Amino acid sequence: MVVEQGRRRTKQRMLDSAVLLLRERGAAGVTVDAVLAHSGAPRGSVYHHFPGGRNEMVLGAVRQAGDYISAMVSEAAADGDVRVMVERLVAFWKRSLTRTDYRAGCPAAAMAMDSRDVPDAADLVRDIFVRWQYGIAEALSGNGFESSRAQRLATVVVSAIEGAIILCRAHRDLGPLDDVLAEIAPLLERRD
Repeated sequence: MVVEQGRRRTKQRMLDSAVLLLRERGAAGVTVDAVLAHSGAPRGSVYHHFPGGRNEMVLGAVRQAGDYISAMVSEAAADGDVRVMVERLVAFWKRSLTRTDYRAGCPAAAMAMDSRDVPDAADLVRDIFVRWQYGIAEALSGNGFESSRAQRLATVVVSAIEGAIILCRAHRDLGPLDDVLAEIAPLLERRD
C-alpha cells in the first residue's frame, strides 16, 4: 500500500512538473529530461507511469490542467452568479501570474499553439476549451440569457481571458485582466 502511494505521488509530481513546464515553455519545452529534472523522479519511472512516453505525459498534463479549470468553472457556476464566476477566474490567473513572475500562462493555450508533434493534442485542447465554454454558457443560461447568446458570451469570456493572460505575460502587468473584467462584467448582467 505504501509503495503504491509512493508510485502515485511520483506520477503526480511528474504531471505537475509537466504542467508547469508546459505553462512556462510550451509543448516543445516539455521533454522527458526536463520533467525528470524538475520533478526529481527517477528515469525508470517515466515509462512505468507513461508507457506512451513523452506524448502520453504531455497529454496527461494538459488533461489535468484542463480538468482543474473545468472544476473551478463548475464550482463557481454552481454559486449562480456569473459575474462572481468570472471574477474568480480572473483572480486565479492573477495569482498564478504573480506567483510565477509572469512566466506561466495557460497550459491549454500553450498546447493549442504548439501541438503539431503530439498526436491527439489538438482534439484534447479543443475538448478542454469546449468544456470551459459550455460551463460558462450553462451558467449564463441559468441566469436568464438566451441559449445562443450565452454560447457567444462564453466564447467572448474565454477568448478575452486567454488573450489577457498573454498580454499580462508580455507586459509583466495584471492590467489586461483587470481591463477584461471591467469590460465583460456589464455584458454578464444584461439579458437582451
